[in-house]
Amino acid sequence: MKVFEEKKGNIFKLLSEAISEGIIIVNIKQEIVASNEAANEMFGYAEGELIGKPLELLIPKQYRKNHDGHFNGFLKKSNTRQMGHGRDLYGLTKDGVQIPVEAGLNPFEIYGSQYIMALVSDISVRKEMEQELRQWSNIFNESLNEIFIFDSETLRFTNVNKGAQINIGYSLEELKNFTPVDIKPDFDETSFRELLIPLLDKTIEKLDFETFHQRKDGSLYPVEVHLQSSMIGDKQMFVAIILDISERFEYTQKLENTVKERTRQLSEALVKERELNDLKTKFLSLVSHEFKTPLSGIFSSINLLERYTESEQQDKRNKHIKTIRSKVKYLDNILTDFLSVERLESGNQAYKFSNFPISKVINEVVYDANMLLKDGQKINYPNNIDEIYIDFDENILQLIMVNLVNNAIKYSPEYSTVDIDFTFENNQLTIEIKDEGIGIPDSEKKYMFNRYFRAENALLIQGTGIGLNIVKSHLENLGGTITFESEENVGSVFSIKVPLNSNNS
Repeated sequence: MKVFEEKKGNIFKLLSEAISEGIIIVNIKQEIVASNEAANEMFGYAEGELIGKPLELLIPKQYRKNHDGHFNGFLKKSNTRQMGHGRDLYGLTKDGVQIPVEAGLNPFEIYGSQYIMALVSDISVRKEMEQELRQWSNIFNESLNEIFIFDSETLRFTNVNKGAQINIGYSLEELKNFTPVDIKPDFDETSFRELLIPLLDKTIEKLDFETFHQRKDGSLYPVEVHLQSSMIGDKQMFVAIILDISERFEYTQKLENTVKERTRQLSEALVKERELNDLKTKFLSLVSHEFKTPLSGIFSSINLLERYTESEQQDKRNKHIKTIRSKVKYLDNILTDFLSVERLESGNQAYKFSNFPISKVINEVVYDANMLLKDGQKINYPNNIDEIYIDFDENILQLIMVNLVNNAIKYSPEYSTVDIDFTFENNQLTIEIKDEGIGIPDSEKKYMFNRYFRAENALLIQGTGIGLNIVKSHLENLGGTITFESEENVGSVFSIKVPLNSNNS
């Protein structure tokens, strides 16, 4: 290194500083013995700062492992050549930035010592341009639309993307011998050139029209053409973006040529509108009936309460107070269901997760359900659930349980039993509500979760037909499920599954 410093003198400095590429000179120990201003600036070092440093200082760590082998192999061949042989080369700046470079290696000997000079160019800008060109090329070729580029003078195609080649059936080499007139049977060269005049005169920026293209196999297909002028280098070209409108064309033809089809569609729309109106009427009738019946019961009980003023009539008063509470609770449940439907349909249903003991919800549901029990009915409360905690929406779970437990009571006879059972495994809680009620006919089971559906054997029993639909919607939104088994005149078992995250508080 000292010999090189002493002998290079001002000649190296004058020559190297006149060259725009970076120059790095190393000895056979891969020590840097000289660098010009362009190299120092490229890698972020001050003048003289690189002298005596190992060459690997300028090589990213991931490439250093293979560098020695490449270097030694070059020394053996000792010929001038481009470094990398097709590989991407990268340098490392002083502040740790990795930059793409291009390097040419030149071995030489001076005063009996061997050296290697590397001419290094920072090709970051070129790489960015290449990347951008590749991206545009991919966009061009991978576009689902057809893109044709043709010369404004000769009209010959200069480039056509893959989508167009596939659809029209010609290769790019074949298409380069064609003009747009060759694939547009509706035009001859004169009419097509007349079409282009406003674009050439720049009186319009873009031309849109519909026509037909002819494939290599002779078949025609309708297209929508978006044509505009563009300068590519110093040549004026035309870029045509083509949309294959076969489906739209066929649909339009059907609409225009088939009055019967339009009439049928209109008739179907009218039928659907009638069905919707019938559904609205059914809903209003349902609401009217479901509210009127319990309100009548409340009104009657209040009138009877006024008659029982004596102390010994307290039992009768209590009976009517229980009736009022039961009817009010029933109305409250209906309103809760209607509000839940509105929130689900509008997308305004917000869920609030918390960690709570499952027994809290069951206690509240069973307490309220006791007011609805018929003579002799009872609810078997599940055991060993005080330690079960769940991460879920507490209010939604209560709404689900209220619907299922109240249904079990409503559709079961006097002196029947409603069982509530819990099992949990594999981080999942299963709740089963079993009744001894009227059951569900086999032919109607598939409709049970449809909104407003009432089974034929339940039409004379109060109900809105929306409870199970709400339960299913909430469970699906929260990652749960609901299933059921039922036998007519024997009873039903509804099973819900919800995620269980913890057994401990």
